[in-house]
Amino acid sequence: MAQRAHRADEVQFCCSVCLDLLKDPVTLPCGHNYCVSCVTTSWDEEDQKKLLSCPQCRQTFGPRPALAKNSLLAELVEELKETGLRAAPADRRYAGPEDVACDVCAGRKLKAFKSCLVCLASYCEQHLQPHYDSPAFKKHTLVEASANLRENICPRHDEAMKMFCRTDRQSVCYLCSVDEHKSHDTVLAATERTEKQEELDRSRQRIQQIIQLLQMDVKSMQQEVEDINRFADEAVVDGERIFTEMISFMNKRISDVKKAIRSHQKSNVSRVKELQEKLEQDVAELKRKDAELEQLSRTDDNAHFLKSYPSLSQRTEPPYLMQPYFERLGFFEEVMAAATATRPKMQTVLTENWPVPEISERDEMLQYFQEITLDPNTANSSLVLSKNNRKITRNGKHIPYSKHPDGFTFRTQVFSTEELTGRCYWEVEMSGHAVVEVAYKRTLMDIDEGAFYKSWALFCRDGFTFKQDEYYVIISAPRSSRVGVFLDHRAGFLSFYSVSETSTLLHRVRTTFTEQLYAGLWLGSTGDTAEFCSLK
Repeated sequence: MAQRAHRADEVQFCCSVCLDLLKDPVTLPCGHNYCVSCVTTSWDEEDQKKLLSCPQCRQTFGPRPALAKNSLLAELVEELKETGLRAAPADRRYAGPEDVACDVCAGRKLKAFKSCLVCLASYCEQHLQPHYDSPAFKKHTLVEASANLRENICPRHDEAMKMFCRTDRQSVCYLCSVDEHKSHDTVLAATERTEKQEELDRSRQRIQQIIQLLQMDVKSMQQEVEDINRFADEAVVDGERIFTEMISFMNKRISDVKKAIRSHQKSNVSRVKELQEKLEQDVAELKRKDAELEQLSRTDDNAHFLKSYPSLSQRTEPPYLMQPYFERLGFFEEVMAAATATRPKMQTVLTENWPVPEISERDEMLQYFQEITLDPNTANSSLVLSKNNRKITRNGKHIPYSKHPDGFTFRTQVFSTEELTGRCYWEVEMSGHAVVEVAYKRTLMDIDEGAFYKSWALFCRDGFTFKQDEYYVIISAPRSSRVGVFLDHRAGFLSFYSVSETSTLLHRVRTTFTEQLYAGLWLGSTGDTAEFCSLK
């Protein structure tokens, strides 16, 4: 509020010509105040018209009025100067090169606040005031300050273009509407504006409805994202809990099994040692008896021999010699058998059938790099193989190779020797028009009817185009001479990359591979080459 009052004071005590605080103020008969020098200069310029006017309200005066200093106003201005009141900074009030300037201001012009479509002039706030105060300007149309007011004037008749020709879809003046446009469908520009405004409003309504629907979809997608994140978080927590419980259970069972084995070991060792001691006693007894028999066999006293022999000759065989020395660890063997049978199933679930993150960085893919060679039996006769069957060149003439059932007849293509399984990565260096493919290998009939029976192909010429069956995708990427291919057969990922100083993804396929895959190359013109790269 204080700022507005301050601004009002500035306007009240400013000259509408120089736009600064009044200097030696004088008052005209119409009541407006000016610097004496400003109004004198303005009238000197108008004096040749013999009719003077107020620079602000344009009230005219017959004889030149005598200008007397307004002492009261001068004192007020001096008091304002002492309190520090100054005009607004010139850089904010005056029109710059990009601004619309007031058409009334003399000398340095202020920024225009509004433009009048009737006057075809632009006004600053001060010079616009008569349009608000005077009934003479009541029917004038004010718009935002515009430097293109002449666009509303007919260049032929210099009249305001208040009509609209629907036939030619352009604004015209009234004279045009009754002249060269007289046979056309013409209406008032205001009428056309009203209709178009209604169409615009309906269009906006439709757009706003679509926006609401799309915003609902966005919210739905956001909710979907939140659900996915929540389910994933819950799955991680549950997975950690389940595996932790399993690990805890297995650790406990391992401890129990260890205790059982050690207990079984202890009892069996004790029993075996007991048997061992018994056997050692038996051995000692038998050795003693054998020594007595040996001594008896050497005696010359027949009476003594016959008397002692019956007691020494009795046979002694321990009954426990036929019994097993210890029991087998049957329980432990059953546990080992169950664990051995379970391990492959767990490995399958947690590796082959478990979704794993796709590898996208070249450094990571290089650990799966595979050396690929070409199968001469599948090569078209126009292809020359070299570099240990890793490179092909299109000759333009059929090479007299021996005909093979797997060879391409009509298309200048060739298959790889190796089947592609698991995860593998390879790179192809090319010149000219080449196609890098991954495909199922089928019969010669399938090949002759259209190259690979089922393939995913990247066409490399001036740019890149991906083809799958009859589906094409034009890829916006700079041409490069090297292409990388990453395959994850189990997970169903196939990715093509442009390889230079960096690796750029060109196209990615997510599918289910039902057969063994082979790498393929195809050349378009004579002299074109393609080579499976080697990292050795």
